[in-house]
Amino acid sequence: MDRPTTGTLRSRRSPSDGPNPDALDGPVTIVRRGAVGIDARFRVACWDGQAYSEWDGVEELAEKVATPGVALWFDLSGPTPDQVAVVTEALNLHPLVAEDILEGNQRAKIEVTNEHIHIVLFVLRYGDRELTATEVDIVLGEGFLLTVHGAEWDAWSTNHVRDGAEAILRRGPDHMLWALVDTIVDDYFPFIDRLGDAIDDLQDRVIDHATPETLESLFRLKRDLVQIRRAVAPIREIFNQLTNRELSLIDADEILYFRDVYDHLIRLTDEVDNYRELVSGTLDVYLSTVNNNLSLIMKRLTGVTVILAGIGAIGGLFGMSEAGAALSGTEARGFWLVVAFTIGAAFAIAWWLHRIDWI
Repeated sequence: MDRPTTGTLRSRRSPSDGPNPDALDGPVTIVRRGAVGIDARFRVACWDGQAYSEWDGVEELAEKVATPGVALWFDLSGPTPDQVAVVTEALNLHPLVAEDILEGNQRAKIEVTNEHIHIVLFVLRYGDRELTATEVDIVLGEGFLLTVHGAEWDAWSTNHVRDGAEAILRRGPDHMLWALVDTIVDDYFPFIDRLGDAIDDLQDRVIDHATPETLESLFRLKRDLVQIRRAVAPIREIFNQLTNRELSLIDADEILYFRDVYDHLIRLTDEVDNYRELVSGTLDVYLSTVNNNLSLIMKRLTGVTVILAGIGAIGGLFGMSEAGAALSGTEARGFWLVVAFTIGAAFAIAWWLHRIDWI
């Protein structure tokens, strides 16, 4: 298939395109949504070497697949089992691949056979205070690319495809594969940047005023980072194989594009690991702050005890039998001297304890 020699590598998008940081303040969980059952849609893009066309449905599927020199992209959004069965038969997919597509709930992985490359990736999104991981199954074969995903993700609105799939599909299904996975990986960056901002905010809150709510946020972020790493880290191995193995389904000219994505993934996983260490360090600072506050409270209580103990000792020595006389005004001056000395000593001790920062 003829391939144009022109093309540019797209840089990742700005963090301003990422999710709302306010979503980080609520309860967050990972939700894996299957690829089947919601708003099923089967969309096809075709480049036959001379003309480009698009249509919905499975019409002419077997005929187009059998035509040599044709580049096809099949995008199944929330497909039904019947649609998956039709595509599996038309593309001659292994039954285990069809089973993985229908069941969902896979981990990020790559499976390479002589005829197909099956890749599983996850699109991460913040929804209504909930972290969602949408599974995307991608199958690359001779002359075609198949993508299967839930309806919550639209492959046609991704960065490289939103202006039309023709220019990308002209370069072959392997270039379409790069266009989709590049956008998926690039979308991780603003997502991770938002987590970094949340960690910075938590660090400030820990130093200023450590509260149980801060501790809850720390544990939530720690759990999120573990889940994110579980979804993202295996993708490095996927692109390691795509860039270092000789695969007949991927043109040698496309390896440079996949290496660019691989470089992004290395940086991404490093950032996730760094953030996990920052969260762990922030948790240690929180515990140290709590212990320091406890020590400060104990010092203040000790200081108050010293003052009250001195007053109590003097009062116990002289007794309370003279209180009535003192109230009636017939008490001798010695009583009032003892009272004045006791109060003065208490103030002197309080001043000294304040000077040494105990109270």
